[in-house]
Amino acid sequence: RLCVQGREQLYAFCETYGVHHRRCGKLLVATSEAERSKLDDIARQAFLNGVTDLQPLEAAQARQLEPEVSCVAALWSPSTGIVDSHALMTALLGDAQAHGAQLALLTRVVQARPSSSGWILSTQGTEAFDIATRLWVNCAGLHAVELARSTQGLAATGLPNAHYAKGNYFALRQRSPFQRLVYPMPTDGGLGIHLTLDLGGQARFGPDTQWLPEGTHPSSIDYAVSGDRQAAFYADIRRYWPGLPDDALAPAYTGVRPKLGPPGTSHDFMLLGPQDHGLAGCVHLLGIESPGLTSCLALADEVVRMLKPPPA
Repeated sequence: RLCVQGREQLYAFCETYGVHHRRCGKLLVATSEAERSKLDDIARQAFLNGVTDLQPLEAAQARQLEPEVSCVAALWSPSTGIVDSHALMTALLGDAQAHGAQLALLTRVVQARPSSSGWILSTQGTEAFDIATRLWVNCAGLHAVELARSTQGLAATGLPNAHYAKGNYFALRQRSPFQRLVYPMPTDGGLGIHLTLDLGGQARFGPDTQWLPEGTHPSSIDYAVSGDRQAAFYADIRRYWPGLPDDALAPAYTGVRPKLGPPGTSHDFMLLGPQDHGLAGCVHLLGIESPGLTSCLALADEVVRMLKPPPA
């Protein structure tokens, strides 16, 4: 729901603020007959979630869009797009600052405790200080569960454990023959090693799902690309692009997804507001991974709704 709502809000925001983006579309492909039923399941679930523009394609129709793609069937999503994520964040920051926000870098919130007028946030960094605030929102990404557990008065028994899945990306050394995004069937813990494009037309593949050991702390994560994953990338990509040349991939970058359960489980975003934990004036956003960026403006609206006091 938030992804569908957020997609339209994001397109409108990018138009208004001049953020570079392109509605390029996406092919979700089944590469074997056994995957056809999964494609049908995804289409049904998408419709239930409010996605009404998916178009089923046979292999020949998919190849009309992308001649290099190999599949037995596909779903075409014409409303999928790409965005300059750094420009988006800069625009969001500028908009927030224009409304009075201040950005405090190198400043870590280590504890939140209730006060007579709202909350006190204790920080560490180049200088330790306290912030008195009426409302606060925990959207600390990989640290969000840890910060929730440091909130006085919030029962830890109702909080999930933090798990982390590293995702490696490899870039295509040559010009991409694709004009659209190509996604295989989702895998455990991720969307599969898909082909994504930047606004300059450069192709990248990823992310895979590399579960980090239990007990990993975000501060200890190694963000180097795991070179031993490259062979698996070639194998997975060639399922939908058999023409991928040898030696065409170069390590690009990695990211880490916050998970709310261990391997083999699936969890949606978790938004905990006053109606959930009984503490006025704070909302915790946990497990915000893909499609968190697409959903960001819808998530903001949801947080505002959750922070409003109940009607008298």
